[in-house]
Amino acid sequence: MFDFVHNIDIWAAISFILGFIFVIIEMFFPGFGLPGVVGLIFLFIGIVLTAKTLTDVLVLLAIILLILAVVLAIAVRSASKGRLKKLVLTDSLEKESGFEGTEDFTSFLGKEGVALTALRPAGTAEFDGVKLDVVSEFDFIEKDAKVKIVKVEGRRIVVRKID
Repeated sequence: MFDFVHNIDIWAAISFILGFIFVIIEMFFPGFGLPGVVGLIFLFIGIVLTAKTLTDVLVLLAIILLILAVVLAIAVRSASKGRLKKLVLTDSLEKESGFEGTEDFTSFLGKEGVALTALRPAGTAEFDGVKLDVVSEFDFIEKDAKVKIVKVEGRRIVVRKID
């Protein structure tokens, strides 16, 4: 039924073996992608050397995809169990370690400035020559009104109108 089994010679077998090895290396140690590309080229060469008909090509592709799917499932399972340190981020990104996800605007807390746009409730205000996106604490604040920063939550800067 499948004539390609008899068509596999030593070079096709070496191509398939090298192709699987390189693709599996890429699955377990992801990086630039060079081993994966080289592995796919070897698998393609193996198919070209082995298949004589379109049916042979389709069956070989199905077999290759099935084998790679099983190996990928094993790689994902190993990563989820924490066995693959390369795939799982182990460093924690804490402020004490020097990591900051957004800019720190807490130094602006308590500063007074002027609303450059109407705040309904969001808009722009200027504090000591620095333009910031702000949100009014309560209701509408008209343009050119004096405002004060009363709360900073990450990138969200809350202002209150002052008289």
